[in-house]
Amino acid sequence: MKTKRPSHAPISRSGRFVSGPSEAVARFTESVSFDRRLWAQDIQGSLAHAAMLHKVGLLTRAEYRDIRAGLEAIAGEIRSGHFVWKPELEDVHMNIEAELTRRIPAGAKLHTGRSRNDQVAVDLRLWVRDEIDGLLEDIRTLMRALVRLAGRSTEIWIPGYTHLQRAQPVSAAHHLLAYVEMLERDRSRFRDCRRRLNECPLGSGALAGSTLPLDRAFVARQLGFVDERGRPRVTRNSMDAVSDRDFVVEFCAHAALLAVHLSRLAEDLILWNSAEFGFIRIGDAFTTGSSLMPQKKNPDVAELVRGKAGRVIGNLTALLVLLKGLPLTYNRDLQEDKERLFDTADTVRACTRVLAQMLDEVEFQPDRCAAAVADPNLLATDLVDALVRRGVPFRQAHHLVGAAVARAEQLGCPLPQLPREEWKRIWPEFDPSLLEVFDLARAMERRTLPGSPGPGQVNRELKLWQRRLA
Repeated sequence: MKTKRPSHAPISRSGRFVSGPSEAVARFTESVSFDRRLWAQDIQGSLAHAAMLHKVGLLTRAEYRDIRAGLEAIAGEIRSGHFVWKPELEDVHMNIEAELTRRIPAGAKLHTGRSRNDQVAVDLRLWVRDEIDGLLEDIRTLMRALVRLAGRSTEIWIPGYTHLQRAQPVSAAHHLLAYVEMLERDRSRFRDCRRRLNECPLGSGALAGSTLPLDRAFVARQLGFVDERGRPRVTRNSMDAVSDRDFVVEFCAHAALLAVHLSRLAEDLILWNSAEFGFIRIGDAFTTGSSLMPQKKNPDVAELVRGKAGRVIGNLTALLVLLKGLPLTYNRDLQEDKERLFDTADTVRACTRVLAQMLDEVEFQPDRCAAAVADPNLLATDLVDALVRRGVPFRQAHHLVGAAVARAEQLGCPLPQLPREEWKRIWPEFDPSLLEVFDLARAMERRTLPGSPGPGQVNRELKLWQRRLA
């Protein structure tokens, strides 16, 4: 006997069911409230699938034309905000398909040879691919902002730090370019992720493909799942294709590392902006005040960037825990991947954009920087090097200079002003000409090794990045 689907049941429930889900279950299981963000990719995938069904003879020309027009009309309504999303239809896929079928009878054929399992897999790959393309440009914009600020700061010398203790002098430009290097590695990782995810899972069905004559290569070409030579790339194992979320984890892992880099940059800006450092001033547009203390000017934007790294790291952890015990193939648990993915993408893109804008409102304060870098102890290692050049073994030279630093502290005088007799007591062969190493400008000029903060090297790196980011 033919069983009719209950009118209140979602179209995903077959004749196997005699009733729809309870209201509580419907509320608990719906995902359209967040996965509607995939609508553009869902329609893109459906258009490609429909074109393929027509190509292989499973849709007539008229049916294909009607389905394509219907999907394009629905896309226009979603784009304009006029489409009505229905939670009882569970997800973005069923909402679009149900509305298409309501308008166009041939819409009932669109799901031929397709499962929601491979449908969501292709939608997610398309979405992540689009996000990577946008994020790569966001990171590039931030790198340009760093290079611009570095270019304005080549004559600014500041202490470099280890253990948050003054260590050796560097240029502000060199410090900023360190973050450009980090961000370039981030870009490289995202490009690799994009290449790996760029395989088409459509045609994998629920888990075991289809007996219909589907043309997977055609769909892959339609959706841009191709290699550098334009050859189609399709997933090679149907079970892996519908259950694979490695690309989601990989995106979120790379995003977590990017968030860490942004957080470290934010921390440097926060420290430099403090009264204790005073190396920079951040423009009013990117600072806030206090509800109680009228004198305050807080670096809240940078602090939020630093804080938001925690949620991005947490999203990655949540995804790994979500996946760790799932058997093959698709399980409904995978519905939980999207909110973590969406939040990660939104967060890192927002942080990247706002930091780029803020850096254009950052100015170094030359007097405060000069006062900090005037500490002669920053050049103690240069004195060790000078002794080494005169034949003193490094460990002995290191010990002699350390003893001189300790004695200068005891006497309350800067290291270069330590009395000559004190130097002689520490090292009988002391030569006053060694104290020339404490000339900061000449000390920086001596830093000529590749990757060092000497003016020549920094200017070369600046020009290199200016060309690359043009």
